[in-house]
Amino acid sequence: MFGYPAYYVGRKLFACVYGEGIGVKVPEEVATRLLSKRHIVPFQPLGKPRMREWIQINREKSADYQRDLDIFQGSIDFVRRLSGVTTRKNRTR
Repeated sequence: MFGYPAYYVGRKLFACVYGEGIGVKVPEEVATRLLSKRHIVPFQPLGKPRMREWIQINREKSADYQRDLDIFQGSIDFVRRLSGVTTRKNRTR
């Protein structure tokens, strides 16, 4: 995505490296809440308008992204629900 690494659930994008941070898809209400944090900004790739279900997490050290694992897992779960992708754990017969 935009020439940077991108990560998918099924065929749906949930996160991508972009510039100095990582763009992450989350529910709009979660994005609004997270934007109050100092290290999280609106995701605006290539200077485009803010994307309402996307945030960008900016950390100085790559190891510091471990502090955001709950955001990444929430994104995976959100995109999985949107796309209808199931896993062995939650697949019904």
